[in-house]
Amino acid sequence: MRKRLNKIVVLIAVATLMIAAAGCSTTRRLEEGEVLYRGLKGVKYANPEEEELPEGLLDNIEMAVDAPGNKNTLLFFPVGLWVYNNMGSHESGFKKWFYNKFVQEPVVVSDIRPEVRTKMIDEILANNGYFRGGSSYELVSGKNKRKAKIAYTVSAGRPYLLDSIYLLPDTCHLSHAIDSLAKREPYLRSGERYCTDSLQAVRTRITNSLRNRGYYYFKPEFIEYFADSLQNPGHISIRMALANKMPDMARQRYVTGDVTMYIHRNEGGGTADTVAMPRGTLIQKMPSKFRRELMNECVTFNKGKVFSVRDMDRTQRYLARLGIFNAISITAKPDTLASVSTLDVAISCTFDMPLETSIEANVSSKSNSYLGPGLTLGLMHRNMFGGGEQLNVSLTGAYEWQTGHGRSSLFNSYEVGLAGSLTFPRFIAPSFIPRRKYSSNMTRVSVSADLLNRPHYFKMAQFNTSFGYDWMSSRYVNNNLTVFKLTYSKLLHTTADFDSITAANPAIALSFRSQFIPQLSYTYSYDRTFRKKHTVRYQISVTEAGNLFWTIYEACGKKGEKTLFNTPFSQFIKGTAQVVYGRRLGGSHWLWMRAGVGAAHAYGNATEVPYTEQFYCGGANSVRAFTVRSIGPGSYRASQGDVNGYFDQTGTFKFEFNAEYRFPIMGPLQGALFFDAGNVWLLSEDPQRPGGLLSGKRFFKELATGTGLGLRLDISMLVVRADLGIGIHAPYETGKSGYYNMETFGKSLAFHLAIGYPF
Repeated sequence: MRKRLNKIVVLIAVATLMIAAAGCSTTRRLEEGEVLYRGLKGVKYANPEEEELPEGLLDNIEMAVDAPGNKNTLLFFPVGLWVYNNMGSHESGFKKWFYNKFVQEPVVVSDIRPEVRTKMIDEILANNGYFRGGSSYELVSGKNKRKAKIAYTVSAGRPYLLDSIYLLPDTCHLSHAIDSLAKREPYLRSGERYCTDSLQAVRTRITNSLRNRGYYYFKPEFIEYFADSLQNPGHISIRMALANKMPDMARQRYVTGDVTMYIHRNEGGGTADTVAMPRGTLIQKMPSKFRRELMNECVTFNKGKVFSVRDMDRTQRYLARLGIFNAISITAKPDTLASVSTLDVAISCTFDMPLETSIEANVSSKSNSYLGPGLTLGLMHRNMFGGGEQLNVSLTGAYEWQTGHGRSSLFNSYEVGLAGSLTFPRFIAPSFIPRRKYSSNMTRVSVSADLLNRPHYFKMAQFNTSFGYDWMSSRYVNNNLTVFKLTYSKLLHTTADFDSITAANPAIALSFRSQFIPQLSYTYSYDRTFRKKHTVRYQISVTEAGNLFWTIYEACGKKGEKTLFNTPFSQFIKGTAQVVYGRRLGGSHWLWMRAGVGAAHAYGNATEVPYTEQFYCGGANSVRAFTVRSIGPGSYRASQGDVNGYFDQTGTFKFEFNAEYRFPIMGPLQGALFFDAGNVWLLSEDPQRPGGLLSGKRFFKELATGTGLGLRLDISMLVVRADLGIGIHAPYETGKSGYYNMETFGKSLAFHLAIGYPF
């Protein structure tokens, strides 16, 4: 009771102070002549429309004028300023606590130093060729002249353009190489706008190319520019020159000398074993496990070849890709005894610990809104056969329940699984398949067994084995090809409730039957961020099952239903596509949108797509105003008294759209406002589920829609998410007319607790 009274007293005190704040000054303690800074009024550009400034230049100007102002520390009231002006640090008791908690010293215009910021703008303009430009500022006050915003005006004028480009005199190989590279630069052309950043970028690119042509000690500052704006008014002539203080080492073109690779044990010590290899000399501390042929695959240096920094980067990347070393260093040192300029290369690698065990307790959140604790015991061997082959074995146990409202208590379940995988850090496949040598290309073999028990319905065992590849065909594109995956599902036990469900609906019974699922799948993923403002991700996936086995049986003359080990195998094709777009609105404010579609069709040896391969809608990562599998297919709705209708609400076609505005609140706490729409449908009519067939005329009417708000606690690698969905439109009959047809506001709410962002 005392705690409650204390809280009431604090709330009353805060409310009283806030009411008082409305009538008290927030400038009373400002020194004479000081003006309280109320923020940026804006930047006005006085250039003609045909002289639109480049986007990069605008960004630099915006950064120059950006300055944090006085904060509203509580709701929309400047409580911190009010405390600073109307309370003192001499207070005691609650007032002292309140003062220390909320006080904020005022930010005044003199702190912002707008005169310095205009000089920064002038310098930015000059660096970008706008020598005729200038900037100014003014204070914009309201009724209270002691408070003001700052408005900046920028008049850039017309930019200076590049005129003549004078290269180096062709007196040596270095000058000839620089001239050759400069002639390929698209920026060094008459008519381009003068820009110091672009000139710096040019000499950086030239330097990088030179370092790949043997000039290992060359640096960008060894190239100088001399600019002349007098020859042609409004234009600048550029003359390139080499720095006078450039050391002799920078002028030398080096070739690769001796290459020595050192392999050190993780625990140190050992006996050195020296072996001559085609790429160089290998010195390995024994005993240790290392497939020595990897030196020829990972080391790209060749003795006598022109030295290239690119070879250093590639070698470093290839060795790191193996995943067996915890330290890799590559150094180049001049050979003073050689007759020509030579760099000897030393590569030093130290093994990581080969074995790693782990015990992980976690809370998992799945896309079907199941949440629960889990425990995983893992064993990993980083270097199984000496070539970076990684063996992983894990034993997992989990208990889960469904978030949301309604029937959640009926779906508590537990799962036990044993999984093993062997990953090769190279692409064991024909060479005609495109890949990037500079990226990780993986070959994976895996096996697993799982036992899933849903006490109210069934107990199911599932076994999987697969073989596939992961590789990058470009910087932004990742490919996943599962050449072969075989899944065997076996119903071990069913309850009377589940038997009644399958008896009433043959389609459900067929999708749950014990069967083999032989699959081949391919996934194409694209992920790219543009200028840290736009992010585009899209993924296309195609899966086929059973076609190879069906073809073999047909070729052998087998008719009718075909089996594998006396068990039927499924045959279907399934495709999904998803596009995600994110746009930064400013600071940590983002707008994210996602659209996804999927379709599956069974044929040949099967009449129904397996239940685990069908689509569903609703839940923490879907239409969040509805519990998982509580909507669809189409306008179909299971009888409200039939809790087993859960199994009917899957489909073979799916469409979803989501939009989410994410914004910061305080520290790691973020907020979100979202809108979701989606549903699943059937591609073949099912008499047991009327209204479930996909129809173009009813498509938009049968889209379930909802909105809501959420909180995200983003702690480093972990994001805990809580979303409250509010239904707007249900695709089924609710007894209400109009687009907003939710039965009651209370029944339209769904709460989801999840791990990670929804997309």
